[in-house]
Amino acid sequence: MRNVIKFFVQHHIVGDLLMIAIIIAGLVGMTNLRSNFFPETPTKVIMIQVVYPGASPEEIEEGVVAKIEENLQGLANIDQVSSTSIENAASIKITVVHANNTDEVLQNVKNAVDKIPSFPNGMEPPIIFKQEFEKGQDNTSIILALTGVDDLHILKKAARKIEQDLRKFDGVSQISLSGFPEEEIEIAISENKLSEMGLTIAQVAHIVRNSNIETTGGRIKTSTEELTIRGRFKEYSAQSLRDIVVLADVDGKVVRLSDSADVEENWVDTDPTRNWFNGKTAVAITVSNLNSEPILDVVEIVRAYMSAFNETSTDLQLDVIVDMSVILNQRIDLLANNGIIGFLLVILFLALFLNHRLAFWVALAIPVSFAGMFMLAGFAGITINVISLFGMILVIGILVDDGIVIAENIYQKFEGGASRLEATIEGTMEVLPAVFSAIVTTVIAFSAFFFIEGKLGDIFQDMATVIILTLVFSLIEGAFILPAHVGNSKALMRSTKKNKLESWMAIAFISFRDAVYAPVLKFSLRQPWVAFSVIVAIFLITVPGLIGGGFVKTTFFPHIEGDNLSVNLAMKSGTRSEVTQEKIDRIEAVVWEINQEFSALRDDTLQTILAVDKRLGPSSHIAMLNIQLIDGESRLSQSSDISRRIREEVGVVYGADNLTFGDFSPFGKPIALANSTSSSEKSSSSSRRPA
Repeated sequence: MRNVIKFFVQHHIVGDLLMIAIIIAGLVGMTNLRSNFFPETPTKVIMIQVVYPGASPEEIEEGVVAKIEENLQGLANIDQVSSTSIENAASIKITVVHANNTDEVLQNVKNAVDKIPSFPNGMEPPIIFKQEFEKGQDNTSIILALTGVDDLHILKKAARKIEQDLRKFDGVSQISLSGFPEEEIEIAISENKLSEMGLTIAQVAHIVRNSNIETTGGRIKTSTEELTIRGRFKEYSAQSLRDIVVLADVDGKVVRLSDSADVEENWVDTDPTRNWFNGKTAVAITVSNLNSEPILDVVEIVRAYMSAFNETSTDLQLDVIVDMSVILNQRIDLLANNGIIGFLLVILFLALFLNHRLAFWVALAIPVSFAGMFMLAGFAGITINVISLFGMILVIGILVDDGIVIAENIYQKFEGGASRLEATIEGTMEVLPAVFSAIVTTVIAFSAFFFIEGKLGDIFQDMATVIILTLVFSLIEGAFILPAHVGNSKALMRSTKKNKLESWMAIAFISFRDAVYAPVLKFSLRQPWVAFSVIVAIFLITVPGLIGGGFVKTTFFPHIEGDNLSVNLAMKSGTRSEVTQEKIDRIEAVVWEINQEFSALRDDTLQTILAVDKRLGPSSHIAMLNIQLIDGESRLSQSSDISRRIREEVGVVYGADNLTFGDFSPFGKPIALANSTSSSEKSSSSSRRPA
């Protein structure tokens, strides 16, 4: 190692080339990194969805779910099976032990379900699929609200056009629309018309069914080609179906469907799905990104389209409901600001106590270490997401520690009379074992995230990888590149004189050392038990005292102030959509009252609550509010206080099975229990661990 360090010091151009190569490779790697909101984690969840129209939760549980769960028993690599049964439908969630076994278990589950001899009549075939993203970790990029008119048909047609326009952009492929129920074509025939025609409802239905088809009628072969006869009479609008011929006679007289029936396009009565944005009828346009599609690029494309649409459209308006890139950009800005501030602080304080030239070379460890991390991040499967950015922000504070130790020791050797080469080599070699040990212990500590099972381990592996790679390159920079720069710096020249500020700081530091630090150190060495007792006393005051006494609270995951609040309402199953809407409308009115209360406390004209997205469905007893708050820096109030005031003013909602206020926690509640049943909803959970 001594010879390697000596080589870098004597041939400092090699250190410069190595540093430049790392920086260039890091810039290339950084530009090629994809961006997601959450890390890309392999799924361990398999879902089975069952639709049984007209069935109660008990019928679905006993006739469908119980049979499926029974056939799943004995399958290998299954960790947990849980199911939820509601009216008309049920879902079964299967959690796999290891993510690399998910595809194998998926096939085994399909085979097990296919072996079930009989399902109830009227039940649709079960849908079995691998759930790519769990709740709260999907790839939603941005959600838009289309408003402007109350006619839902116009909004839906315009939303379809927007969907087609967005799909034309490269990198935008996942788009879904919501806020409207399924459509149906209703054909209403009076009894008098049926009697006049001498037909029955079943006969008319048969005529419509056979007239609205798309089928192949055979082939015609010629000497040179082969023609396929195909009848294309499939129609999807009420206007087209009105022309279907119901009766015809030999005289050429025909009776069309429009002559004997009212044919209208209506919304399905059993689907109550509706959306409102700030009280206006809306259609929600959700744009998601694939793992190969950077979320920042997707949001930029959608926002540019939204701006162009709003400038050209007079009746319709697009607004943002949710933008997941906002938090991501805030983290990126925080990282950039912390990096710049850290770089400047290192230069400032080291310039005060050592030398401004040494300070610059030590601070250079920040960009070089990050460049090395970015160089290898792509190969490690790292993306730009909130977790990896958190790791980058965290590691900034410990990046320059080893560089400071090495540079200070080299400078001390030089001030003690050693030559530049000797001071650099001896100063580096003397502290290198300690620096190496410090970095290795930190790396080992963060390596524990690779051995944590479950969602926590899957998510925070990105953070651990970022920190470990950055620290490794900081060690490389401190052991080889930094000595090459410091050893050839003007700071280690006898002719270089300290400026007045450096001389004054040196005198002040020596005075503090001799007057304060040295006496305390000598006393501690003469009275070791006193020093040890002080340490024990501090430990007893903090851990058993403050934490054990409840003065310092403990939590699994800290509450992070968000800019969105949600209100989720679940009435008793079977509640009419009109009743549910009445309840959620009252809650929305309370939200706007609370907005006036908090906005009145402000000195400006800004509103605390910016917008409210209200949704009804997918079941008639389910509704929710998504409340957009002004950003945290301008809000002047905590989101928890706003949520608490809304909850207090809403009070009791009679007939509600469940009503929650607040924001989303990525790790759920502290504890959750299952295996409960009720008349309206039935759920069960079973957990199996491999022996």
